Amino acid sequence: MKYHTDSTLTTPMHNILFVSGTRPEIIKLAPLYHALREAPWANVQWLHTGQHADMATSMLACFDVVPNIMLSRSGSSLLEFSTGCRQQLEQEMTKQKWALVVVQGDTESAFQGALAAFYNDVPVAHIEAGLRTYNLSRPFPEEGLRQMISRLARFHFAPTERARIALQNEGIADEFIHMTGNTVIDAQQWTCAHRGVKRNMEGRGHLLVTVHRRENWGHDLAEICHAIARIAALQPDFQVLFPVHLNPVVQGPVSSILKGIANVKLTEPLDYTQMQQALADAWLVLTDSGGLQEEAPTFGVPVLVLRDETERPEAVDAGCALLIGAECDTIVNQVMRLSSDAAAYARMSQAGNPFGNGTASKQTVAVLGQHFQASSPLLAEAA
Repeated sequence: MKYHTDSTLTTPMHNILFVSGTRPEIIKLAPLYHALREAPWANVQWLHTGQHADMATSMLACFDVVPNIMLSRSGSSLLEFSTGCRQQLEQEMTKQKWALVVVQGDTESAFQGALAAFYNDVPVAHIEAGLRTYNLSRPFPEEGLRQMISRLARFHFAPTERARIALQNEGIADEFIHMTGNTVIDAQQWTCAHRGVKRNMEGRGHLLVTVHRRENWGHDLAEICHAIARIAALQPDFQVLFPVHLNPVVQGPVSSILKGIANVKLTEPLDYTQMQQALADAWLVLTDSGGLQEEAPTFGVPVLVLRDETERPEAVDAGCALLIGAECDTIVNQVMRLSSDAAAYARMSQAGNPFGNGTASKQTVAVLGQHFQASSPLLAEAA
């Protein structure tokens, strides 16, 4: 074990490994990473699996994160990626003694990181634990992955009371569950402070659209695109901003239905800072993203969720989001209703953010610090 020395105490250093693979993981791990690096007992390293390549590289740069370990992505299919990722993670797990592996959310990278830690008898901290739809096909494969990570984790950092209760109902002891709020709010505050994000647009603002979920591919994606085309035709002065996912399954129908419409702007995916600016300048968000359901309320922007169920029902319960599905007529009707009903819009925009106050990272560091202090005789004697 390494030691950090100062004038008053020799502090055991605990090796902590962050595992990320996708843009959302980076966003929600970055503020915790920066906070944990300030802890005198933590030697923090960041491993990136390569699940998202170029998109992840720009996201890491947004948060001033330089990975210590970069894995190589194997193949294009989920099976090929998982197999290669697992093999490389195993090699990294055996190179030094790890005290903790930190994973976030419900991605294949998060699951493989938790599994590698489990097989090497290393405790797992699960950030954003306890989200559930209890429908293994929606979202797929995320719902299954997040449930499996919960079976492996030692520390469950639940973002909300509902998530905490879900974990309790699954038999996880209270002592292992810590409700902190969501680190996504910490990330937004960091970005506003360090990147100067604030509302720049005068007037109503644009309609921000994102669609990428596997369950919306095909017919539902076409329905969503036709709805956007109708909205643009009904209100030609209404500006639509649609950053289009790079997957050809998404690019194809979006381009064929929406390309060339004057008030619909199709762009490449935005980096995190650009997306936060787009949210700050938005009037309304149409999305199937989980993250935007958490982020938009920070800027007082209502969210229409293009799904039939959500693992973030707190936003719906609070009134800042509404589940509407992916049927064309419903989407058009809901957007036009909010456009014409100022009171209904105000209720949603003023509902507040139910996912936290920006202190999740500090709370998480405090919990981990108490654990490692109790497990380190030198620290325990000094406490």
